[in-house]
Amino acid sequence: MKAQFLDSVEKYDGSQLVSLHNYLQHKLLGDSIVAWVGPCDVSIEHMVDGEDLLQNAEIRGSKMLHFLIEKFEVQLFSAVALQRLLASILKDQIATVATDKALAALMFREGDDLYVGERKLSISIATQTPLSSLIHFAVNVSNVGTPVKTLSLEDLGIEPKILALESMTLFCNEVKSIRQATQKVRWAK
Repeated sequence: MKAQFLDSVEKYDGSQLVSLHNYLQHKLLGDSIVAWVGPCDVSIEHMVDGEDLLQNAEIRGSKMLHFLIEKFEVQLFSAVALQRLLASILKDQIATVATDKALAALMFREGDDLYVGERKLSISIATQTPLSSLIHFAVNVSNVGTPVKTLSLEDLGIEPKILALESMTLFCNEVKSIRQATQKVRWAK
């Protein structure tokens, strides 16, 4: 799996959640993860979560750390499992690098999201196309412009790029290890 951090500021609006985005926009062919910092404002047109559509949810924030993953040859169930793996990796990394250790210690994962109390740190979705499975995961860098009570990397004293680089490395290593684990076993008789 290839990984790249983008130093440019890009707005996430949901239109990036399409097959081959990481390849056509960033020249990462195959399984990949891209991260960047930028605003978020997902329109109803690009919303793929049925629950959010039913609630006419607002998904936005002025500054978020985004991860966009494309994984080939997996079904949606596996993509959701990878989405939750990334959430767990981020939770662990945040606990490691946060300057506010007490606040970070209160963080918990519920499904694919991270929280401290009722304050939400992340947004995430996994979906599938005919070519691949896609995951968008984002963490608030700032609490400005969010429609719900949030927690941010600023609250935790975390530099987004450092968190992104280490988390992407750990995620790629886990995906590689999972692939290897599938290739070293015999059939059960």
